[in-house]
This record gives sequence, C-alpha cells and structure tokens, in this order.
Amino acid sequence: MIFNSYEFIFAFLPITWLVFFLLNKLELFKLSTIWLVVSSLFFYSWWNVAYLPLILILMIFNYLLGSVLRKSNSGRRARYLLVFGVAVNLAVLCYFKYYDFFISNINFAFHTNIPLLHLTLPLAISFFTFQKIAYLVDSYRKETEQYNFWKYALFVVFFPQLIAGPIVHHKEVIPQFSKALKVLNVENVSKGIFIFTIGLFKKVVIADTLAAWATAGFDTAGKLTFIDAWMTSLSYTFQLYFDFSGYTDMAIGAALLFNIRLPINFNSPYKAVNILDFWKRWHMTLTRFLTKYLYIPLGGNRKGTVRTYINVLIVFFLSGLWHGAGWTFIFWGTLHGIASLANRFWQQLGLRMNKYLSWFLTFQFVNVAWVFFRAKTWEDAIKVLKGMAGLNGFVLPEKFAGMLGFHGITPVKEMVLSTITGTSIIYMFVYIIIIFVIVLACRNSVKLMDDLKPNWQMAFFASALFMISIFNMTKVSEFLYFNF
Repeated sequence: MIFNSYEFIFAFLPITWLVFFLLNKLELFKLSTIWLVVSSLFFYSWWNVAYLPLILILMIFNYLLGSVLRKSNSGRRARYLLVFGVAVNLAVLCYFKYYDFFISNINFAFHTNIPLLHLTLPLAISFFTFQKIAYLVDSYRKETEQYNFWKYALFVVFFPQLIAGPIVHHKEVIPQFSKALKVLNVENVSKGIFIFTIGLFKKVVIADTLAAWATAGFDTAGKLTFIDAWMTSLSYTFQLYFDFSGYTDMAIGAALLFNIRLPINFNSPYKAVNILDFWKRWHMTLTRFLTKYLYIPLGGNRKGTVRTYINVLIVFFLSGLWHGAGWTFIFWGTLHGIASLANRFWQQLGLRMNKYLSWFLTFQFVNVAWVFFRAKTWEDAIKVLKGMAGLNGFVLPEKFAGMLGFHGITPVKEMVLSTITGTSIIYMFVYIIIIFVIVLACRNSVKLMDDLKPNWQMAFFASALFMISIFNMTKVSEFLYFNF
C-alpha cells in the first residue's frame, strides 16, 4: 500500500486514525499502541505478505539484543555482541539487495556461471536496517532506555516512516509515543492534512507528469539531440525532487495526525550554494546516520587531511551503494564524494565565489550526476550526456527553426520527446521553467505547515489541491525511493 492510493487515503488512514483515538478515548492506551503496530504491519504486508516474517524476526532479534547490550558492561563481550548484531542486519540486507550484483560481477570477472537468485527486494529493508543498526550502537553506548517492546515495535514499523524514511532515531520518536499520542490535537490534524495534501499534489500532479518525459528520454529514445537531452535530464531532476519531497511531506502529515512529529528530511536542496550545503538539505536523516555511525567512527576529520578525505570518499561510495546495487549508483556516490572533497579543498584555501555562480555550478553538477543515478545502464547515461553536450546535433521544430533563423540548427517536424510522449517540446520547456521558479522562489512546505493559520482561504487551497490530486490519480505509481 502506498500513500498515493485510494485504499490508503479513503480506507486505511481514516480507519486507523479513528480506531486509534477511540481506544485512547476509552483510556486503552496500551491497546492503542498495539493497534498502531498491527495496522503498520498490515500496511507493510499489503505489498508482499511473504516478507512479513522477516521484519518481525529482525524486530524481535534487535530488541532483545539491544536490551542485552544496554545492560552489559562495555567490554569485549559487548563489542562482540554489537559486531554480531550489526553483521546479522547487514548480512540480511546484502543477501536480498546485493547478492545478484556481487555474483554478476564475479561471473563477469572470472568467467564463471554462478546462478543468480533474482530475489525480490523486501520493501523498506535499506531504511529499517539502518534504523536498527543505530539502535544497537546506541544500546552498546548506553544511550537507550529500557523501552517497552510495543513502543520499540512502533518505532520500527510506524507506517508513515516505514517504507522510505525518514530514518528516525529512537530518541526522537519513542518518547513521543508516551507523551503525545493520547489526546486528539486539532492543530496537529489541520497541519497534518495540509502538508499531506501538498505532498500528494507534488507526487501525482507534478512528479508523475515529469516521469513520463524522463522515461521517454532515458528508456525509450534511441538518440537524443541537445534540447531533448536537457529536457530529459531536467525532467528527472525535478521528478525526483517532487517525488521525494512529496513522500516526505505525506509522511510528516500522516504522522502528525497521530501527534507524532517526524524529523525534517528535505529542506529545499536545489537552493544549495555548494555540494556540502546540498547534503545538509537532501535526505537529511541519511546524512545524519552516515555522519554519526560511519564517518565519525572512521575518524571523521580528527586524523589529518588525507585521512579525512579518505573517510569522505568511503562514506559517499557506500551512500551510492546503499541507494542501489549497480555501478551507476556507485559512480554517482563517488562523484558526489569527489565534489565534496573539491568543496572542502576550496574552503581550506580560503577562496570565495559569487553565490549565484556557486549555486549555478552546484545545481548543474547535481543535475548531471542524477543522469547516472537514473540510467539503467551505462549506455543510457552516455546517451543522455552526449545529447546534453550537443554531440548528437542541435535541432528545433520547423516553425521555430525558421522563425529564429539560427545557423547550424536543423529543422525537424517533431522533437524526439514530442514524438514519443505526444507532448509539445514548448509545453515541456514552459512547464519545467515554471517548476524551476516554484523550487527556487517558494517557501519550504514544512515552513508553510509550521506557520499555518487555519482559515477559509487555507481550507479552500488545500481542498483544491486535494481534488486536483485525486482526479490525477488515474494510475498508482510507486515513489522512487521505494526502490532503495
């Protein structure tokens, strides 16, 4: 089940919410927590019930091991237990997500023929694996409390954040289960509905529209000219932006209906003025996890410049691998690592750059790097990049080529993307320009939610967005980060 489905919006969410607050009204607080856990497991099982035992076994295993680590002395035995627990979680992740990738590379390198398993990736395994590892490490450090099992279970499977984050920390949400759940809060409900609606609009109206153009360029077109290639790359750049920020808004909104405030995971990243700033704004809870549980344990920036640079590259390499079992993902992560090192070196030299130029270069780097992130094969990535570089020529529709009189531009009846999608290239261009302005000029949706003053105007605005979104839900499309 996904947020942008009729089943979730008109059945699962309202029923779960009503029963939850009815149980709280009757002061059956423990039962209301259990109800949320069971409902979240049902939400998870809707996609594939076969993997329900996996998440249950891992949840119980990590809870019990965390309890042992919290009570044990921080000696050799505790370190071995921690290593064992982390290894079990990573082994499960690697088996399902990376087995075929590793075997494919072994077969290629050594000319072997080891059979692939073609396993279906369990939903959310990348997210809840990191969440559980953080809990085990904090238990070893004596930074956890003796949490009630049902509250721990809710921390793991709470449906708004279960599928694609944010990667929540136990100290952020488990205390809220005790303090905030019991009483219906009208302000939280209004803000939750408001930001959920914005997120729904981002996903089904904006991201899904852009998805058709990106897919046409990356997966369907055999060759892309300059304009087609730039429309393709920008379509995906903004598709991913609105898809991920839409999910994040909907997760925050759904959680707020139950009086739970999830951490901000997305803070206008395309406004970033350098690559370090970008990673402080994009998938913020992933950046936080990698910093606290990987970068700092590796030594961070405490062991000299060379070691710092190596640590940064390791973090970004593994970030790419975490996103997907493929060399294009690894290359994307490594590109960001190299850019981060360049950014650090520039700052260490004390050099400065005009902020508008800095923003432009940052955005263009991110846009080009997304090509590798999106491409299914190296050939697809090279195809798009060659077009963006103008190596496949410059063409315009006949009526515009003649009108503008540009030399060296070949007139064609239809652009490649227009032929595939049936959409005018001019319409695409204007649409992307409008989206660009929205991204740069509009306030972050979380800030809009925090400043919300419920009134008739806001109610009308949210209702209009909701109705437009519902009428555009002609087909249910998954969020892009569900694949990671």
